[in-house]
Amino acid sequence: MKTLRKIIGYILILIGLLVIYLIIATAIAYIPVNKDQSQYEDQNLSIYILTNGVHTDIVVPYFNEIYDWRTYLDTTHTPGKLTSAKWVSFGWGDKGFYLQTPEWKDLKASVAFNAAFGLSESAMHVTYYNRMVQNEDCIEIKLNKQQYLQLCSFILNQFDIDNNELQLIDTDQNYGANDVFYNAKGTYNFFYTCNTWANNALKAAGLKACLFTLWDKGIFYHYKKPHHNNLNP
Repeated sequence: MKTLRKIIGYILILIGLLVIYLIIATAIAYIPVNKDQSQYEDQNLSIYILTNGVHTDIVVPYFNEIYDWRTYLDTTHTPGKLTSAKWVSFGWGDKGFYLQTPEWKDLKASVAFNAAFGLSESAMHVTYYNRMVQNEDCIEIKLNKQQYLQLCSFILNQFDIDNNELQLIDTDQNYGANDVFYNAKGTYNFFYTCNTWANNALKAAGLKACLFTLWDKGIFYHYKKPHHNNLNP
């Protein structure tokens, strides 16, 4: 009986620590970094942050005079063999979750456990678009050439690269006709989520971001009006 009480006590302590962590992590997300963008000149390039309500993607031009993602990415690898892409989004996350959970109803306890405790590999979800439409789930961010190069460098360095080639994942678990998956660096876990990654990408470019976040809402809080002054009117 004493042993059972100890086990229950330990479980309650762990649950309490988890709740405290989640509260702190949520609160910290509302603390901005790189809030003052007035130091940057010529912020006339556009990128987007995109959310599906849970997960944040970073969307950049597929190619322009500053950076050409066609050096590494080929749209014909998509199921739809898209050839007219103007934009490409990057979403880092748990490989098992990406490939084994097409919908929330398909989520397995083993996949969730492995993702939470960093027991799985990671993947980069790459999706191509012909155009971007700004709304509450897709927000435009303005940045300059230097910031853009820093952002692209950060993203590229998150891929597994062999002989200067990104490692495409051979799978039929695509989310649509215009997306693919690549092997990526790092490990998803309860302390470093897909949104933590996206937030760090913004930080790497000197863009406004959360001090720390687990959730997409933390990122979007700092970019939704009236908090953000870089949006086009």
